Amino acid sequence: MIRDVAAKRYAEAAYLLAREDGKEEAWSQGLSEMGALFADEQVRMLLEGKRLPPAEKTRLVERGLAGVDPLVLNLARLLLRRGRTSLGPHIAEAFQELLDEAKGVSHATVTSAVPLTKEDERAVERRLREITGGEVTLETEVDESILGGLVVRIGDRLIDGSTRSRLLALKRRLAGAAT
Repeated sequence: MIRDVAAKRYAEAAYLLAREDGKEEAWSQGLSEMGALFADEQVRMLLEGKRLPPAEKTRLVERGLAGVDPLVLNLARLLLRRGRTSLGPHIAEAFQELLDEAKGVSHATVTSAVPLTKEDERAVERRLREITGGEVTLETEVDESILGGLVVRIGDRLIDGSTRSRLLALKRRLAGAAT
C-alpha cells in the first residue's frame, strides 16, 4: 500500500488521464518502466548527481523510456525537473493499485509467524475472496513476534487473528477481573 501522498496524487492524475483516453494498460506498462528506471541505483545516482547537465539527464530519461506513451514520458520529465524521480516506483505502484481497484482486485498483506506453504496461501486467498467478493492478490510477510495465527491487511481493513493479540486481550481481561 502506498503511503506517500505525492505519489498517490500523481498516480490519481495519471489514472484519470489514462481512463479518459482508454489507455490504462499502456499507462500501467509505461509507469512500470518509469518506476524501474528511476529505481535503478546507477540511474538514480546520475539523475541526482551534479555531474550531468539537466539536458543530458533529460536525454538519459528519454532514451530509457523510448516507446512509452508520450504523456508518461512527460510525467517522467516533470519528476526529473522537480527533483522527484524517487517517486517514480511509488507512482507506478499506486497507479497499479487504482487500476486493480477499478477491476475489483484487492491487495492483501498477510503476516504470519512462520512462512506459509503454497497450500496455506491458496486457502487464505480463497477465504479472502469470499470476504471481499472479488479477486485478491496476496503478499506474505513473516513476523515471529505475532507468535502464531495471521494478521491480514486488505486495503484499510485489518484482521488481527494473531496469537499475540489474543494473549494481550486475555491479559487485559484478567487484569480487569482482578480489580
